[in-house]
Amino acid sequence: MPTIKTINRHFIRHPSDIPIEVLFSKPSSESTRKKEKLKNISFGGLSFSSHQPMRTGDVLTVRISISKPEFEAQGTVSWCLPQDDEYLIGLEFLKQDDAFLARMVEQVCHIEQYKNEILHREGRELDSKQAALEWIQKFAGEFPNPDSN
Repeated sequence: MPTIKTINRHFIRHPSDIPIEVLFSKPSSESTRKKEKLKNISFGGLSFSSHQPMRTGDVLTVRISISKPEFEAQGTVSWCLPQDDEYLIGLEFLKQDDAFLARMVEQVCHIEQYKNEILHREGRELDSKQAALEWIQKFAGEFPNPDSN
């Protein structure tokens, strides 16, 4: 019988589908950049899909260009799970400051999803500012506070 790996999470994860850039060094020390899709982001780290597996302990840099300034952080690969024809990679942030910045990026991701949902559901096209104002009014009070854990 196959062993099923469970993942213990200490932070609430939120779904996303935002493009990210993943930078990692090969043993030959040449840097490689890959465009991937962010799957979840939280106060402690993030997960993304990749077409190649990664080793636990690998240190990567991720860049999310959805906000200005861009979010860039280093993290350690916590886990790598096969999923269909790709891999789901879990990354834990190396610095606490990055975790705080990720929280802001997480809110931006929610606002972008809200903007797309309104366009799809209501046919209303919102700019980023309008979407942010509506999202804050409707959902900011429900956004989890990581200090209340």
